Amino acid sequence: MSNGQVRLPHPNPLPEGEGTNVKTISKPRVVVGMSGGVDSSVTALLLKEQGYDVIGLFMKNWEDDDNSEYCSSRQDLLDAVSVADTIGIPIEAVNFAKEYKDRVFSAFLREYQAGRTPNPDILCNAEIKFKAFLDHAVQLGADTIATGHYAKVREVGGLFQLLKAADSGKDQSYFLHRLNQSQLSRAIFPLGELQKTEVRKIAEQHGLCNHAKKDSTGICFIGERPFREFLSGYLPTQPGEMRTPEGRLVGHHIGLSFYTLGQRQGLGIGGIRGQKTEDREQKTEDKHEPWFVAGKNMAKNILIVVQGHDHPALLSSNLTALDAHWISGTAPILNHPYAAKTRYRQADAPCRITEIAGEQCSVSFDQPQWAVTPGQSVVLYEGDVCLGGAIIEAGM
Repeated sequence: MSNGQVRLPHPNPLPEGEGTNVKTISKPRVVVGMSGGVDSSVTALLLKEQGYDVIGLFMKNWEDDDNSEYCSSRQDLLDAVSVADTIGIPIEAVNFAKEYKDRVFSAFLREYQAGRTPNPDILCNAEIKFKAFLDHAVQLGADTIATGHYAKVREVGGLFQLLKAADSGKDQSYFLHRLNQSQLSRAIFPLGELQKTEVRKIAEQHGLCNHAKKDSTGICFIGERPFREFLSGYLPTQPGEMRTPEGRLVGHHIGLSFYTLGQRQGLGIGGIRGQKTEDREQKTEDKHEPWFVAGKNMAKNILIVVQGHDHPALLSSNLTALDAHWISGTAPILNHPYAAKTRYRQADAPCRITEIAGEQCSVSFDQPQWAVTPGQSVVLYEGDVCLGGAIIEAGM
């Protein structure tokens, strides 16, 4: 493999020659995580067409309310089995519910209880899809594993890099930034060079039953559901006051765990008037700018809210972050121009890392960032290369 090339290994070719004495070289085995969605289905299809020995693996990771209207695991399994039958590959179902609850969901609840807003998809990738799943795949004799993520991997100078996908609107490198060299060395992302529209077209052309299936946007493996109602089943409500940064009481909240920085919906104070302004044509004009969550006072159980999307309390030029993870194993260069995302689907923001102390780091942005949220991840990039990231502690 030449340095700098996208890593998508192909199976070993059959040796040339005639006769029965020629020894056949076995095809490399890849285990594909099949969720029942179109992305993982096309991933399995493409690898089968490239000549891999493909095995599908359907992961069941949630059991608490398996019969609820929001749990689609039964239908997802049926879709995955149907696709495997169409492609002509074996598929196995495996239950990682205990691993998910111990490694992902328990941490998810702890973060919310502490007033932060975690990203379970990031932890799920690191702990389940590329750890528990990878370990199981190895037991099945896998040389590599593959998923339907939109990202790319390449090897440069003996190190594996994680790159953004060709489809910028679907790029998922943000969610994969905590993978290490060992995990990336065994991962294949066949969709990295494709557009989502191409993926659906391929699925339709090959008669896959889920070619038009809606993408899942809910919590990793838990599904789409009323979030506040779901969370209240695990965390107690602790009502308190909503106040402005100046201390004015404007409403009451049901518990700090149920709100996140930048949140606008569900505050119940949209009709409260702000200050009145005067002009020459009209004596007074009521301002009804929307309210946003701008902070949490955990000690006093107070939710800080402000009016206006661009209120200064919602903007941060710097942040501090903990539990830093660098994909190459080496920390980035201080004060070097990089780019960062502080949430998924955010445009790259020019920045510099101003301090690194062990697993802690500080990042300074060229332009103030909106609603930098503790518990979310700041992910660093140099061009298309994802360097890694850290868990946001505070924006300033």
